[in-house]
Amino acid sequence: MAHDLGVIAMSDKRDLLILGGGLVGMTLALAAARSGLSSHVVDRADPAELTAEGFDGRASAISTASWNLFTNIGLADALEPFGCPIASIAVTDGMKPGRLDFRPEPHEGSLGRMFPNRQLRLALFEAAKAEPLIAWHPMADIVERHRGEHGVSATLADGTVLEAGLMVGAEGRMSPTREEAGITMAQWDYSHRALITGLSHSKPHGNTAWEIFYPAGPFALLPLLDDDQGRHRSALVWTVAEKDAAGVLAMPRTMFAAEVAERMHGVLGDITVEGPVSSYPLKFQHTVKLTGQRLALVGDAAHGMHPIAGQGLNLGLRDVGSLVEVLVEGARLGLDVADPQMLKRYEDWRALDSLMVMGATDSLTRLFGIPGRLPSAIRRFGMGLVQRTPPLKRWFMDEARGVTGDLPELLKG
Repeated sequence: MAHDLGVIAMSDKRDLLILGGGLVGMTLALAAARSGLSSHVVDRADPAELTAEGFDGRASAISTASWNLFTNIGLADALEPFGCPIASIAVTDGMKPGRLDFRPEPHEGSLGRMFPNRQLRLALFEAAKAEPLIAWHPMADIVERHRGEHGVSATLADGTVLEAGLMVGAEGRMSPTREEAGITMAQWDYSHRALITGLSHSKPHGNTAWEIFYPAGPFALLPLLDDDQGRHRSALVWTVAEKDAAGVLAMPRTMFAAEVAERMHGVLGDITVEGPVSSYPLKFQHTVKLTGQRLALVGDAAHGMHPIAGQGLNLGLRDVGSLVEVLVEGARLGLDVADPQMLKRYEDWRALDSLMVMGATDSLTRLFGIPGRLPSAIRRFGMGLVQRTPPLKRWFMDEARGVTGDLPELLKG
């Protein structure tokens, strides 16, 4: 009998097998753990590389709802010092007159906070290391995935077999778990690339995020905290046509900085480009299904969207809140962690919300991408209308905060 117990201990079967330990996958593991669910988290990346020192401008806008999630799973104290509140968002059509300002009343709080991705990862990784319900397997390659009647498993390159009740695909846009499950994506290519880097600038940003629309694509400036030498900093997300991207990336630094400055019209004073410039092809992707037998997809594995509204990560965190709530509910009823009815609840809950957010973002991108004076005049008229209509403005601000729709408990204040 003792021998059998040894085998059980060795197999360490957990509730969840989370494939992908990025921001969404690791938040899921923590949120699940705080609700008493155990997980294996497998990721190919080296955590040391992901959290290395250096300012590269890669940052995420964390909505009010997402901040509630981080607070509810105990990350707020570790993150608080690194977040830069977004007090207002300025939306403009190529810096022409008629800009739209989203600025909440003081008692309503900020529109969200900007965090360097590095700080989000550090806080998540530290919390995960201290959590006994999370078995973290970094720098691991998966050679085989298996979903069966009674459980799921993943075999790692070193021969380790990890077992669980439910497999979660959280590897991002190119999710091999989704591909292997034969879940198809509705997708189209914007033929654009997002260039991301960090800027330091002479004028303070005043906690304003800028969304400047040009026919070639949106140009966003996102406020970050000053560095330890007191330099003002922002993250830049500049969308360029795919055919121009290689040329822009190959520019000498001074020329690149001059191109950026030209599009900023001096709103932040003199600028310096800090750190490397990374680039990502822009695609719209949405799965027809979010679940399969003993399988759920979260984050970019389920939906990849244009970064224009900075909602990609927030959408993934809503997936996390919804999935955990459904799983906890199932556990309370004594159901299997991969009960098909509970998974269907998750799918139904998330499908509509994510499609709505993504559809709105996609429409916005197309609307502002129409060149010419007449479309520009129509857009500015529309922006003026929103500017003068408080209920409409409040709706947009609530959308940005992520507090609309049927919110999971973990994302409520």
